[in-house]
Amino acid sequence: MSQLNFSTKALRTGVTPEINRASIQTPIFQTVSYVFESTDHAASVFNLSVATPIYTRLNNPTNGVLEQRLATLEGGIAAVVTASGQAALATTFLTILQSGDHLVSSSSIYGGSYNLLNHTLRKFGIHTTFVDSDDPSNYLSAIRPNTKAIFIESVGNPKLDVLDIEAIAHIANKNNIPLIVDNTLATPYLLNPIQHGANVVIHSITKYISGNGSSLGGAIIDGGNFDWANGKFPAFSQPSDGYHGLVFTDHFGKAALTGKLVAEGLRDFGSALSPFNAFQILQGLETLSLRIRKQSDNALAIAKWLETQDEVAWVNYPGLESSEYHNLAKKYLPEGQSGIVTFGPKGGYEAAKTIADSTQLFTLMANFGDSKSLIIHPASTTHQQLSDEEQEQSGVSPDLIRLSIGLEDIEDLKQDLKAALKQANQLALVG
Repeated sequence: MSQLNFSTKALRTGVTPEINRASIQTPIFQTVSYVFESTDHAASVFNLSVATPIYTRLNNPTNGVLEQRLATLEGGIAAVVTASGQAALATTFLTILQSGDHLVSSSSIYGGSYNLLNHTLRKFGIHTTFVDSDDPSNYLSAIRPNTKAIFIESVGNPKLDVLDIEAIAHIANKNNIPLIVDNTLATPYLLNPIQHGANVVIHSITKYISGNGSSLGGAIIDGGNFDWANGKFPAFSQPSDGYHGLVFTDHFGKAALTGKLVAEGLRDFGSALSPFNAFQILQGLETLSLRIRKQSDNALAIAKWLETQDEVAWVNYPGLESSEYHNLAKKYLPEGQSGIVTFGPKGGYEAAKTIADSTQLFTLMANFGDSKSLIIHPASTTHQQLSDEEQEQSGVSPDLIRLSIGLEDIEDLKQDLKAALKQANQLALVG
């Protein structure tokens, strides 16, 4: 499979006669548990000496196909799927980190992720330092003796900053700490962070990978390229109390993270993906390459058009030559810059809200990556739990509008935005 191209792998990886039988589609294994051959067989499964399904909270054949497919597309050795993208993040951090640990994160991340790192993990004794990613050396400056991870988004949401993954990975590698990259916005079609030195890749597969807004899901892809036995992670390299002295690095080798994510992460935190949702997401994944190419083309066209509109104060899209991240986009995203565009109207905060309320084709919704076009005003919605200073750090200005460009006819999308811009301008004049 490794020699096949992306679209073929997105359709065929993980398909076996044993799983699919006579079906062209992967069956939904809608079951809680699985029949064991004997008590001895069951015992060998529970002590992790035999790899076979135990309980769907831990593993499931439908989920397994999705996991193998995602791992292949991202260039990892294995993957673990979860109930949501946020569950993927939380399970990863709580599996790798423990009380007293520290991590360094980009400040330009999704508001929910920022809240998880800045507030929720703090309750568990895990502290985060947020840095400006425009200068990779900021990560080096923020590292402490107890720093156990660096976390970034390959393309920040909604700042749309393209990060220099190779530079940040070099810093992480030199300090023997893993680089964890949320690659949701870029997708594995446009960017493979593992190829640039990342160790773990996170996805909200709710977004572009599913592409239809029907199913929540998350994924953790293990790059298999980090030494968990380097002395900084004793929970990986020393006997586990939860498995009668099993040593994850000895038992699972390069897949030590995957083994621990399943054996402890899914077992103890319970963030399992529904097999039905896995089936739905598999259907979406089959067309990812077609959708993301078209959405990237449409997004660039909309961004260029917005730059010509009198009512618009600024436009941000990495594919624009005016973007400060254009050169990094050419390096890391040569096949397209995804489907998210942000802009600010001249009327500021109130104008932005009016535009979000006025569009007809752009649906007001807290999601992105759908085949249908979506719109949101982050300052009053997705990032409203952050302080003004935190919003600014994450790239959210009061006037920012985030567009998730879909597959509609580009001229129809322009006309919808034009009407909303006109309405906001008229209200501003009346006011």
